[in-house]
Amino acid sequence: MILGIDVGGTHTDAALIDSGRIRKTAKVATNPGHVVESLSGIASEVLKGEPLENLQRIVLSTTLSTNAIVQNKVDPVGLMVISGPGLPPSYISTAENTHFLSGYVNHRGIETAPIDPVAVTRISDDFRKRGLNHAGIIGKFSTRNPIQELQIEKIVSSGMKHVSLGHRMSGHLNFPRRVATTYLNEAIWELYSSFVKQVVDFFRTMGVSVPIYILKADGGTFNIEQSVEFPVYTILSGPAASIMGILSMTENSGEDAIALDIGGTTTDIALFADGVPLLEPFGVTMEGHKTLIRGLRSKPLGIGGDSRVRYEGGQLLIGPQREGPAAAFGGPCPTPTDAMIHLGLTDIGDPSKAEKALQGVADAMGCTVQKAAEAIFEGSCQIIARHVRAVIEEINNKPVYTIHELLEGKRISPKILYIIGGPAKPMSTRLGQLLECPVHIPPHPEIANAVGAALARTTAELTILADTERGTMTIGEEGISKKLPPRFSKGDAIEAGRELLKERALRMGAREEDLEIEVIEDQEFNMVRDFYLAGKNIRVKLQVKPGLIAGFSTGELS
Repeated sequence: MILGIDVGGTHTDAALIDSGRIRKTAKVATNPGHVVESLSGIASEVLKGEPLENLQRIVLSTTLSTNAIVQNKVDPVGLMVISGPGLPPSYISTAENTHFLSGYVNHRGIETAPIDPVAVTRISDDFRKRGLNHAGIIGKFSTRNPIQELQIEKIVSSGMKHVSLGHRMSGHLNFPRRVATTYLNEAIWELYSSFVKQVVDFFRTMGVSVPIYILKADGGTFNIEQSVEFPVYTILSGPAASIMGILSMTENSGEDAIALDIGGTTTDIALFADGVPLLEPFGVTMEGHKTLIRGLRSKPLGIGGDSRVRYEGGQLLIGPQREGPAAAFGGPCPTPTDAMIHLGLTDIGDPSKAEKALQGVADAMGCTVQKAAEAIFEGSCQIIARHVRAVIEEINNKPVYTIHELLEGKRISPKILYIIGGPAKPMSTRLGQLLECPVHIPPHPEIANAVGAALARTTAELTILADTERGTMTIGEEGISKKLPPRFSKGDAIEAGRELLKERALRMGAREEDLEIEVIEDQEFNMVRDFYLAGKNIRVKLQVKPGLIAGFSTGELS
Protein backbone atom coordinates (compact mmCIF):
# COMPACT_ATOMS: atom_id res chain seq x y z
CA MET A 1 0.00 0.00 0.00
CA ILE A 2 1.05 3.58 -0.69
CA LEU A 3 -0.34 6.63 1.12
CA GLY A 4 -0.37 9.98 -0.68
CA ILE A 5 -1.35 13.20 1.12
CA ASP A 6 -1.68 16.65 -0.42
CA VAL A 7 -1.83 19.53 2.07
CA GLY A 8 -3.45 22.31 0.05
CA GLY A 9 -4.38 25.84 1.04
CA THR A 10 -8.09 24.95 1.30
CA HIS A 11 -8.26 21.18 1.76
CA THR A 12 -5.98 18.33 2.74
CA ASP A 13 -6.56 15.24 0.60
CA ALA A 14 -5.45 11.65 1.01
CA ALA A 15 -5.44 8.56 -1.17
CA LEU A 16 -4.52 5.03 -0.14
CA ILE A 17 -3.41 2.99 -3.14
CA ASP A 18 -3.22 -0.80 -3.11
CA SER A 19 -2.53 -3.21 -5.97
CA GLY A 20 -3.00 -0.57 -8.66
CA ARG A 21 -6.33 0.65 -7.30
CA ILE A 22 -7.41 3.51 -5.09
CA ARG A 23 -8.51 1.70 -1.96
CA LYS A 24 -9.64 4.65 0.18
CA THR A 25 -9.80 8.47 -0.03
CA ALA A 26 -10.46 11.33 2.37
CA LYS A 27 -10.71 15.12 2.34
CA VAL A 28 -10.67 17.58 5.26
CA ALA A 29 -10.42 21.35 5.57
CA THR A 30 -6.84 22.53 6.01
CA ASN A 31 -6.10 24.41 9.22
CA PRO A 32 -3.60 27.04 7.96
CA GLY A 33 -2.26 27.72 11.45
CA HIS A 34 -1.73 24.03 12.23
CA VAL A 35 -0.99 22.24 8.97
CA VAL A 36 0.35 19.15 10.72
CA GLU A 37 -2.96 18.72 12.57
CA SER A 38 -4.79 18.51 9.22
CA LEU A 39 -2.24 16.04 7.92
CA SER A 40 -2.23 13.83 11.01
CA GLY A 41 -6.02 13.88 11.21
CA ILE A 42 -6.52 12.70 7.65
CA ALA A 43 -3.75 10.10 7.90
CA SER A 44 -5.36 8.63 11.01
CA GLU A 45 -8.72 8.48 9.20
CA VAL A 46 -7.39 6.78 6.06
CA LEU A 47 -5.14 4.30 7.87
CA LYS A 48 -7.71 3.35 10.54
CA GLY A 49 -8.29 -0.39 10.44
CA GLU A 50 -5.66 -0.94 7.75
CA PRO A 51 -2.79 -3.42 8.18
CA LEU A 52 0.13 -1.00 8.66
CA GLU A 53 2.61 -3.78 7.92
CA ASN A 54 1.43 -3.64 4.29
CA LEU A 55 2.24 0.06 3.96
CA GLN A 56 5.27 0.57 1.70
CA ARG A 57 5.71 4.33 1.53
CA ILE A 58 4.13 7.68 2.39
CA VAL A 59 4.44 10.71 0.10
CA LEU A 60 3.38 14.26 0.91
CA SER A 61 2.94 17.40 -1.13
CA THR A 62 2.47 20.69 0.66
CA THR A 63 1.96 24.40 0.12
CA LEU A 64 3.84 25.17 3.36
CA SER A 65 7.02 26.54 1.75
CA THR A 66 5.18 28.39 -1.01
CA ASN A 67 2.70 30.02 1.36
CA ALA A 68 5.46 31.10 3.77
CA ILE A 69 7.23 32.94 0.94
CA VAL A 70 4.06 34.41 -0.59
CA GLN A 71 2.81 35.64 2.80
CA ASN A 72 6.31 36.81 3.83
CA LYS A 73 6.24 34.60 6.92
CA VAL A 74 9.96 33.92 6.69
CA ASP A 75 12.98 34.42 8.93
CA PRO A 76 15.46 37.23 8.27
CA VAL A 77 18.68 35.94 6.71
CA GLY A 78 22.17 37.39 6.73
CA LEU A 79 23.83 36.84 3.35
CA MET A 80 27.58 36.69 2.74
CA VAL A 81 28.28 37.02 -0.96
CA ILE A 82 31.66 36.45 -2.61
CA SER A 83 30.94 38.19 -5.90
CA GLY A 84 34.45 38.74 -7.24
CA PRO A 85 35.13 40.95 -10.28
CA GLY A 86 32.79 41.57 -13.20
CA LEU A 87 29.31 41.69 -11.77
CA PRO A 88 28.36 44.83 -9.78
CA PRO A 89 26.62 44.12 -6.45
CA SER A 90 23.66 46.25 -7.56
CA TYR A 91 22.92 43.67 -10.29
CA ILE A 92 22.36 40.92 -7.75
CA SER A 93 18.91 40.69 -6.19
CA THR A 94 19.67 40.45 -2.48
CA ALA A 95 18.01 40.36 0.90
CA GLU A 96 18.19 43.31 3.26
CA ASN A 97 21.10 41.98 5.33
CA THR A 98 23.66 41.37 2.60
CA HIS A 99 27.44 41.79 2.82
CA PHE A 100 29.87 41.44 -0.08
CA LEU A 101 33.15 39.78 0.86
CA SER A 102 36.61 39.76 -0.65
CA GLY A 103 37.86 36.56 -2.23
CA TYR A 104 37.42 34.89 -5.61
CA VAL A 105 37.32 31.47 -7.24
CA ASN A 106 37.42 31.75 -11.03
CA HIS A 107 35.35 29.92 -13.64
CA ARG A 108 37.77 26.99 -13.67
CA GLY A 109 37.60 26.54 -9.91
CA ILE A 110 41.00 28.11 -9.19
CA GLU A 111 41.21 30.31 -6.09
CA THR A 112 42.72 33.60 -7.26
CA ALA A 113 41.99 35.79 -4.18
CA PRO A 114 41.59 34.61 -0.57
CA ILE A 115 38.78 35.52 1.81
CA ASP A 116 39.45 37.85 4.77
CA PRO A 117 38.67 35.84 7.95
CA VAL A 118 38.75 38.98 10.11
CA ALA A 119 36.05 40.62 7.97
CA VAL A 120 33.96 37.43 8.05
CA THR A 121 34.16 37.29 11.85
CA ARG A 122 33.19 40.95 12.14
CA ILE A 123 30.14 40.49 9.92
CA SER A 124 29.16 37.30 11.74
CA ASP A 125 29.34 39.11 15.10
CA ASP A 126 27.20 41.91 13.67
CA PHE A 127 24.59 39.38 12.54
CA ARG A 128 24.38 37.90 16.03
CA LYS A 129 24.10 41.32 17.70
CA ARG A 130 21.12 42.10 15.46
CA GLY A 131 19.43 38.79 16.21
CA LEU A 132 20.09 37.15 12.84
CA ASN A 133 20.25 33.39 13.43
CA HIS A 134 20.25 32.29 9.80
CA ALA A 135 22.96 32.83 7.19
CA GLY A 136 23.50 32.13 3.50
CA ILE A 137 26.97 31.95 1.94
CA ILE A 138 27.29 32.24 -1.84
CA GLY A 139 30.35 32.37 -4.10
CA LYS A 140 30.08 33.15 -7.81
CA PHE A 141 31.79 29.98 -9.04
CA SER A 142 31.35 27.87 -5.92
CA THR A 143 29.96 24.98 -7.97
CA ARG A 144 33.41 24.73 -9.55
CA ASN A 145 35.15 24.86 -6.17
CA PRO A 146 33.29 25.41 -2.87
CA ILE A 147 36.42 25.96 -0.75
CA GLN A 148 35.65 29.58 0.17
CA GLU A 149 32.03 28.90 1.10
CA LEU A 150 33.24 26.07 3.35
CA GLN A 151 35.91 28.28 4.95
CA ILE A 152 33.34 30.96 5.78
CA GLU A 153 30.89 28.35 7.09
CA LYS A 154 33.47 27.16 9.63
CA ILE A 155 33.85 30.70 10.95
CA VAL A 156 30.16 31.59 11.24
CA SER A 157 28.30 28.32 11.91
CA SER A 158 28.85 28.16 15.68
CA GLY A 159 26.77 31.28 16.21
CA MET A 160 23.92 30.40 13.83
CA LYS A 161 20.92 28.10 13.99
CA HIS A 162 21.57 27.06 10.42
CA VAL A 163 23.63 28.03 7.36
CA SER A 164 22.79 27.42 3.66
CA LEU A 165 25.62 27.15 1.13
CA GLY A 166 25.16 28.29 -2.47
CA HIS A 167 27.05 25.44 -4.12
CA ARG A 168 24.63 22.90 -2.65
CA MET A 169 21.52 24.47 -4.20
CA SER A 170 22.14 23.55 -7.85
CA GLY A 171 24.86 22.72 -10.37
CA HIS A 172 23.81 25.62 -12.63
CA LEU A 173 26.08 28.66 -12.77
CA ASN A 174 23.61 31.58 -12.79
CA PHE A 175 24.93 33.68 -9.88
CA PRO A 176 21.97 36.01 -9.19
CA ARG A 177 19.63 33.00 -9.20
CA ARG A 178 21.98 31.17 -6.83
CA VAL A 179 21.88 34.09 -4.39
CA ALA A 180 18.06 34.16 -4.48
CA THR A 181 17.79 30.37 -4.09
CA THR A 182 20.15 30.29 -1.11
CA TYR A 183 18.28 33.15 0.55
CA LEU A 184 14.87 31.48 0.17
CA ASN A 185 16.23 28.13 1.35
CA GLU A 186 17.47 29.64 4.59
CA ALA A 187 14.47 31.96 5.06
CA ILE A 188 12.07 29.00 5.32
CA TRP A 189 14.45 26.50 6.90
CA GLU A 190 13.26 26.81 10.50
CA LEU A 191 9.55 26.66 9.66
CA TYR A 192 10.07 23.72 7.32
CA SER A 193 12.36 21.73 9.63
CA SER A 194 9.79 22.05 12.42
CA PHE A 195 7.11 20.75 10.04
CA VAL A 196 9.23 17.76 9.08
CA LYS A 197 9.97 16.87 12.71
CA GLN A 198 6.26 16.94 13.57
CA VAL A 199 5.38 14.79 10.54
CA VAL A 200 8.05 12.18 11.29
CA ASP A 201 7.18 12.11 14.99
CA PHE A 202 3.48 11.63 14.21
CA PHE A 203 3.98 8.66 11.90
CA ARG A 204 6.53 7.04 14.19
CA THR A 205 4.06 7.42 17.10
CA MET A 206 1.50 5.60 14.93
CA GLY A 207 3.98 2.76 14.61
CA VAL A 208 4.69 3.51 10.94
CA SER A 209 8.35 2.99 10.02
CA VAL A 210 8.19 3.09 6.22
CA PRO A 211 10.06 5.72 4.17
CA ILE A 212 8.38 9.13 4.07
CA TYR A 213 8.89 11.33 1.01
CA ILE A 214 7.93 14.83 -0.01
CA LEU A 215 7.20 16.10 -3.51
CA LYS A 216 9.49 18.65 -5.19
CA ALA A 217 8.69 21.32 -7.76
CA ASP A 218 9.92 19.08 -10.61
CA GLY A 219 7.34 16.38 -9.89
CA GLY A 220 9.87 14.13 -8.18
CA THR A 221 10.23 13.16 -4.54
CA PHE A 222 12.99 12.86 -2.00
CA ASN A 223 13.25 11.50 1.53
CA ILE A 224 11.55 13.92 3.94
CA GLU A 225 14.37 13.84 6.49
CA GLN A 226 16.93 14.69 3.80
CA SER A 227 14.64 17.44 2.55
CA VAL A 228 15.34 19.48 5.71
CA GLU A 229 18.56 20.76 4.16
CA PHE A 230 16.76 21.82 0.97
CA PRO A 231 13.29 23.16 1.85
CA VAL A 232 13.39 25.45 -1.18
CA TYR A 233 13.08 22.36 -3.39
CA THR A 234 9.51 21.95 -2.09
CA ILE A 235 8.17 25.27 -3.36
CA LEU A 236 5.34 24.73 -5.86
CA SER A 237 4.97 21.17 -4.59
CA GLY A 238 1.17 21.46 -4.86
CA PRO A 239 1.00 22.32 -8.58
CA ALA A 240 3.52 19.55 -9.27
CA ALA A 241 1.21 17.09 -7.47
CA SER A 242 -1.73 18.03 -9.69
CA ILE A 243 0.31 17.48 -12.86
CA MET A 244 1.58 14.11 -11.61
CA GLY A 245 -1.98 13.19 -10.65
CA ILE A 246 -3.19 13.84 -14.18
CA LEU A 247 -0.28 11.78 -15.55
CA SER A 248 -1.13 8.85 -13.30
CA MET A 249 -4.85 8.68 -14.10
CA THR A 250 -5.06 9.61 -17.80
CA GLU A 251 -3.82 7.76 -20.84
CA ASN A 252 -1.04 9.57 -22.62
CA SER A 253 -2.55 10.74 -25.90
CA GLY A 254 0.77 12.14 -27.11
CA GLU A 255 -1.01 15.41 -27.87
CA ASP A 256 -0.70 18.96 -26.60
CA ALA A 257 -3.02 19.49 -23.65
CA ILE A 258 -4.25 21.95 -21.04
CA ALA A 259 -4.30 20.85 -17.41
CA LEU A 260 -6.43 22.74 -14.86
CA ASP A 261 -6.50 22.13 -11.12
CA ILE A 262 -9.46 24.14 -9.84
CA GLY A 263 -9.25 24.38 -6.07
CA GLY A 264 -11.07 26.38 -3.46
CA THR A 265 -8.64 29.32 -3.54
CA THR A 266 -6.76 29.16 -6.83
CA THR A 267 -6.73 27.52 -10.24
CA ASP A 268 -3.38 26.15 -11.42
CA ILE A 269 -2.83 26.20 -15.19
CA ALA A 270 -0.33 23.80 -16.77
CA LEU A 271 0.36 22.66 -20.32
CA PHE A 272 1.58 19.45 -21.91
CA ALA A 273 3.56 19.30 -25.15
CA ASP A 274 3.17 16.03 -27.07
CA GLY A 275 1.75 14.49 -23.90
CA VAL A 276 4.67 15.59 -21.69
CA PRO A 277 4.49 18.29 -18.95
CA LEU A 278 6.37 21.52 -19.55
CA LEU A 279 9.31 22.45 -17.37
CA GLU A 280 10.94 25.65 -16.10
CA PRO A 281 14.47 24.41 -16.91
CA PHE A 282 16.45 27.32 -15.47
CA GLY A 283 14.38 27.69 -12.32
CA VAL A 284 10.96 28.77 -11.08
CA THR A 285 10.21 32.31 -9.92
CA MET A 286 8.72 32.93 -6.47
CA GLU A 287 7.49 36.41 -5.48
CA GLY A 288 10.00 38.07 -7.80
CA HIS A 289 12.87 35.79 -6.74
CA LYS A 290 14.29 33.97 -9.76
CA THR A 291 15.60 30.66 -8.44
CA LEU A 292 17.63 27.71 -9.70
CA ILE A 293 14.91 25.22 -8.68
CA ARG A 294 13.79 23.24 -11.72
CA GLY A 295 10.04 22.88 -11.63
CA LEU A 296 7.05 21.80 -13.67
CA ARG A 297 5.66 24.87 -15.38
CA SER A 298 2.36 26.08 -13.93
CA LYS A 299 0.59 29.39 -13.51
CA PRO A 300 -1.55 30.09 -10.43
CA LEU A 301 -4.72 32.12 -10.90
CA GLY A 302 -6.54 33.74 -7.99
CA ILE A 303 -9.92 32.18 -8.61
CA GLY A 304 -11.45 29.02 -7.19
CA GLY A 305 -14.68 27.53 -6.00
CA ASP A 306 -14.59 29.52 -2.74
CA SER A 307 -13.51 32.88 -4.22
CA ARG A 308 -15.34 35.87 -2.78
CA VAL A 309 -18.01 37.31 -5.10
CA ARG A 310 -19.28 40.91 -4.89
CA TYR A 311 -20.88 43.54 -7.11
CA GLU A 312 -19.15 46.91 -6.85
CA GLY A 313 -19.07 49.98 -9.07
CA GLY A 314 -21.29 48.35 -11.66
CA GLN A 315 -18.97 45.34 -11.95
CA LEU A 316 -19.25 41.73 -10.90
CA LEU A 317 -15.97 40.88 -9.12
CA ILE A 318 -14.86 37.28 -8.54
CA GLY A 319 -11.76 36.64 -6.39
CA PRO A 320 -8.89 36.70 -5.83
CA GLN A 321 -9.74 36.76 -2.13
CA ARG A 322 -11.09 33.73 -0.30
CA GLU A 323 -12.85 34.61 2.96
CA GLY A 324 -13.72 31.04 3.93
CA PRO A 325 -15.81 28.17 2.57
CA ALA A 326 -18.82 28.70 0.33
CA ALA A 327 -21.93 30.13 1.98
CA ALA A 328 -23.61 26.77 1.41
CA PHE A 329 -21.12 25.34 3.91
CA GLY A 330 -21.50 28.16 6.43
CA GLY A 331 -19.06 30.60 4.83
CA PRO A 332 -19.39 34.41 5.14
CA CYS A 333 -19.94 35.42 1.51
CA PRO A 334 -21.24 34.19 -1.87
CA THR A 335 -18.87 32.18 -4.06
CA PRO A 336 -18.81 30.46 -7.46
CA THR A 337 -19.58 27.20 -5.62
CA ASP A 338 -22.83 28.74 -4.32
CA ALA A 339 -23.70 29.75 -7.88
CA MET A 340 -23.09 26.21 -9.14
CA ILE A 341 -25.22 24.76 -6.34
CA HIS A 342 -28.09 27.13 -7.15
CA LEU A 343 -27.85 26.28 -10.87
CA GLY A 344 -28.13 22.56 -10.08
CA LEU A 345 -24.65 21.79 -11.43
CA THR A 346 -23.65 20.11 -8.17
CA ASP A 347 -25.62 18.70 -5.24
CA ILE A 348 -23.29 19.56 -2.36
CA GLY A 349 -23.90 21.87 0.60
CA ASP A 350 -27.10 23.64 1.70
CA PRO A 351 -28.91 25.16 -1.33
CA SER A 352 -30.96 27.52 0.88
CA LYS A 353 -27.78 29.06 2.35
CA ALA A 354 -26.34 29.43 -1.15
CA GLU A 355 -29.49 31.17 -2.38
CA LYS A 356 -29.57 33.52 0.59
CA ALA A 357 -25.95 34.59 -0.01
CA LEU A 358 -26.56 35.07 -3.74
CA GLN A 359 -29.61 37.22 -3.07
CA GLY A 360 -27.39 40.12 -1.96
CA VAL A 361 -25.48 40.02 -5.25
CA ALA A 362 -28.71 39.76 -7.22
CA ASP A 363 -30.16 42.79 -5.43
CA ALA A 364 -27.05 44.83 -6.19
CA MET A 365 -27.21 43.76 -9.85
CA GLY A 366 -30.95 44.40 -10.08
CA CYS A 367 -31.76 40.91 -11.31
CA THR A 368 -33.04 37.55 -10.12
CA VAL A 369 -30.92 35.13 -8.11
CA GLN A 370 -30.97 32.80 -11.12
CA LYS A 371 -29.50 35.50 -13.40
CA ALA A 372 -26.88 36.44 -10.78
CA ALA A 373 -25.84 32.79 -10.41
CA GLU A 374 -25.56 32.42 -14.19
CA ALA A 375 -23.41 35.58 -14.39
CA ILE A 376 -21.11 34.35 -11.59
CA PHE A 377 -20.67 30.95 -13.17
CA GLU A 378 -20.08 32.36 -16.66
CA GLY A 379 -17.73 35.01 -15.32
CA SER A 380 -15.65 32.41 -13.46
CA CYS A 381 -15.31 30.25 -16.57
CA GLN A 382 -14.45 33.26 -18.74
CA ILE A 383 -11.69 34.39 -16.34
CA ILE A 384 -10.09 30.94 -16.35
CA ALA A 385 -10.36 30.57 -20.15
CA ARG A 386 -8.87 34.04 -20.72
CA HIS A 387 -5.85 33.27 -18.56
CA VAL A 388 -5.34 29.87 -20.21
CA ARG A 389 -5.16 31.58 -23.61
CA ALA A 390 -2.66 34.09 -22.21
CA VAL A 391 -0.47 31.28 -20.85
CA ILE A 392 -0.50 29.50 -24.23
CA GLU A 393 0.46 32.72 -26.01
CA GLU A 394 3.26 33.41 -23.54
CA ILE A 395 4.73 29.92 -23.92
CA ASN A 396 4.51 30.04 -27.71
CA ASN A 397 6.73 33.13 -27.69
CA LYS A 398 9.53 31.24 -25.91
CA PRO A 399 11.48 27.99 -26.37
CA VAL A 400 9.43 25.01 -25.21
CA TYR A 401 11.05 22.78 -22.59
CA THR A 402 9.49 19.55 -21.38
CA ILE A 403 10.63 17.41 -18.46
CA HIS A 404 12.65 15.43 -21.00
CA GLU A 405 13.95 17.81 -23.65
CA LEU A 406 13.92 21.11 -25.51
CA LEU A 407 11.43 21.02 -28.40
CA GLU A 408 12.90 23.28 -31.07
CA GLY A 409 10.35 25.45 -32.86
CA LYS A 410 7.41 23.82 -31.05
CA ARG A 411 4.13 25.74 -30.80
CA ILE A 412 1.55 24.51 -28.31
CA SER A 413 -1.87 23.81 -29.83
CA PRO A 414 -3.97 21.99 -27.19
CA LYS A 415 -6.21 19.16 -28.36
CA ILE A 416 -7.51 18.04 -24.95
CA LEU A 417 -8.44 19.66 -21.63
CA TYR A 418 -7.76 17.82 -18.37
CA ILE A 419 -9.56 19.15 -15.29
CA ILE A 420 -9.17 18.10 -11.66
CA GLY A 421 -10.25 19.62 -8.35
CA GLY A 422 -13.57 19.94 -6.53
CA PRO A 423 -15.34 22.13 -9.17
CA ALA A 424 -14.00 20.05 -12.10
CA LYS A 425 -17.27 18.35 -13.09
CA PRO A 426 -19.67 21.33 -12.90
CA MET A 427 -17.27 23.63 -14.79
CA SER A 428 -15.97 21.14 -17.35
CA THR A 429 -18.58 21.50 -20.09
CA ARG A 430 -18.44 25.29 -20.28
CA LEU A 431 -14.65 25.43 -20.06
CA GLY A 432 -14.40 22.87 -22.84
CA GLN A 433 -16.64 25.08 -25.01
CA LEU A 434 -14.66 28.24 -24.28
CA LEU A 435 -11.28 26.59 -24.90
CA GLU A 436 -12.56 24.54 -27.85
CA CYS A 437 -11.18 21.27 -26.48
CA PRO A 438 -12.74 17.95 -25.57
CA VAL A 439 -12.66 17.51 -21.80
CA HIS A 440 -11.27 14.60 -19.83
CA ILE A 441 -11.86 14.34 -16.06
CA PRO A 442 -9.79 11.64 -14.30
CA PRO A 443 -11.58 9.04 -12.15
CA HIS A 444 -10.95 10.82 -8.82
CA PRO A 445 -10.61 14.52 -9.68
CA GLU A 446 -11.16 15.72 -6.13
CA ILE A 447 -8.07 13.92 -4.73
CA ALA A 448 -5.87 13.76 -7.86
CA ASN A 449 -3.07 15.71 -6.13
CA ALA A 450 -2.76 13.10 -3.40
CA VAL A 451 -2.58 10.36 -6.05
CA GLY A 452 0.07 12.29 -8.00
CA ALA A 453 2.22 12.70 -4.91
CA ALA A 454 1.85 9.02 -3.98
CA LEU A 455 3.09 7.70 -7.32
CA ALA A 456 5.91 10.15 -8.13
CA ARG A 457 9.38 8.67 -8.29
CA THR A 458 12.46 10.16 -6.61
CA THR A 459 14.36 12.53 -8.90
CA ALA A 460 17.86 13.93 -8.68
CA GLU A 461 20.34 15.69 -10.93
CA LEU A 462 24.09 15.98 -11.12
CA THR A 463 26.47 18.40 -12.86
CA ILE A 464 30.04 17.46 -13.71
CA LEU A 465 32.85 19.79 -14.85
CA ALA A 466 35.99 18.02 -16.01
CA ASP A 467 39.12 20.10 -16.69
CA THR A 468 41.67 17.78 -18.33
CA GLU A 469 44.41 20.42 -18.30
CA ARG A 470 44.21 20.64 -14.51
CA GLY A 471 43.30 16.97 -14.17
CA THR A 472 40.28 17.62 -11.97
CA MET A 473 36.58 16.76 -12.03
CA THR A 474 34.10 18.77 -9.92
CA ILE A 475 30.63 17.57 -8.96
CA GLY A 476 28.73 20.80 -8.33
CA GLU A 477 25.80 19.60 -6.21
CA GLU A 478 28.07 17.46 -4.03
CA GLY A 479 30.73 20.14 -3.60
CA ILE A 480 33.54 17.66 -4.20
CA SER A 481 36.51 17.46 -6.56
CA LYS A 482 38.30 14.36 -7.86
CA LYS A 483 41.51 13.67 -9.75
CA LEU A 484 41.09 12.59 -13.37
CA PRO A 485 42.74 9.54 -14.90
CA PRO A 486 44.82 10.08 -18.09
CA ARG A 487 43.00 10.54 -21.45
CA PHE A 488 39.67 11.37 -19.82
CA SER A 489 36.88 11.92 -22.38
CA LYS A 490 33.30 13.21 -22.49
CA GLY A 491 32.13 9.59 -22.61
CA ASP A 492 34.07 8.91 -19.42
CA ALA A 493 32.40 11.92 -17.79
CA ILE A 494 28.94 10.63 -18.72
CA GLU A 495 29.74 7.15 -17.40
CA ALA A 496 31.13 8.57 -14.15
CA GLY A 497 28.08 10.82 -13.90
CA ARG A 498 25.70 7.87 -14.17
CA GLU A 499 27.36 6.09 -11.28
CA LEU A 500 27.57 9.20 -9.11
CA LEU A 501 23.96 10.16 -9.85
CA LYS A 502 22.81 6.66 -8.99
CA GLU A 503 24.56 6.93 -5.61
CA ARG A 504 23.07 10.39 -5.00
CA ALA A 505 19.54 9.30 -5.91
CA LEU A 506 19.69 6.23 -3.67
CA ARG A 507 20.79 8.45 -0.76
CA MET A 508 17.75 10.64 -1.45
CA GLY A 509 15.45 7.64 -1.11
CA ALA A 510 15.17 6.38 -4.71
CA ARG A 511 14.52 2.75 -5.51
CA GLU A 512 16.80 0.90 -7.95
CA GLU A 513 13.89 0.13 -10.28
CA ASP A 514 13.02 3.85 -10.60
CA LEU A 515 16.48 5.02 -11.72
CA GLU A 516 15.76 6.07 -15.30
CA ILE A 517 18.84 8.22 -15.91
CA GLU A 518 19.27 10.50 -18.92
CA VAL A 519 21.88 13.03 -20.08
CA ILE A 520 20.29 16.47 -20.43
CA GLU A 521 23.42 18.43 -21.32
CA ASP A 522 26.85 17.49 -22.66
CA GLN A 523 29.41 19.97 -23.95
CA GLU A 524 33.11 19.84 -24.74
CA PHE A 525 35.45 22.79 -25.38
CA ASN A 526 39.10 22.79 -26.39
CA MET A 527 41.47 24.87 -24.26
CA VAL A 528 44.39 26.37 -26.17
CA ARG A 529 47.69 27.65 -24.74
CA ASP A 530 50.31 29.26 -27.04
CA PHE A 531 48.52 27.94 -30.12
CA TYR A 532 48.56 24.34 -28.82
CA LEU A 533 45.76 22.19 -27.44
CA ALA A 534 46.29 22.19 -23.68
CA GLY A 535 43.25 20.19 -22.65
CA LYS A 536 39.48 19.97 -22.72
CA ASN A 537 36.73 21.53 -20.66
CA ILE A 538 33.92 18.97 -20.39
CA ARG A 539 30.49 19.78 -18.93
CA VAL A 540 27.87 17.09 -18.39
CA LYS A 541 24.48 17.25 -16.67
CA LEU A 542 22.36 14.18 -15.93
CA GLN A 543 19.00 13.61 -14.27
CA VAL A 544 16.79 10.85 -12.98
CA LYS A 545 13.84 11.45 -15.26
CA PRO A 546 10.62 12.61 -13.54
CA GLY A 547 7.80 10.11 -13.83
CA LEU A 548 5.78 7.47 -12.01
CA ILE A 549 7.29 4.79 -9.81
CA ALA A 550 7.94 1.37 -11.29
CA GLY A 551 4.80 -0.70 -11.63
CA PHE A 552 2.59 2.21 -12.66
CA SER A 553 2.04 3.55 -16.16
CA THR A 554 0.07 6.59 -17.29
CA GLY A 555 -3.66 6.03 -17.26
CA GLU A 556 -3.57 2.62 -15.53
CA LEU A 557 -4.73 3.68 -12.07
CA SER A 558 -8.41 3.29 -11.29
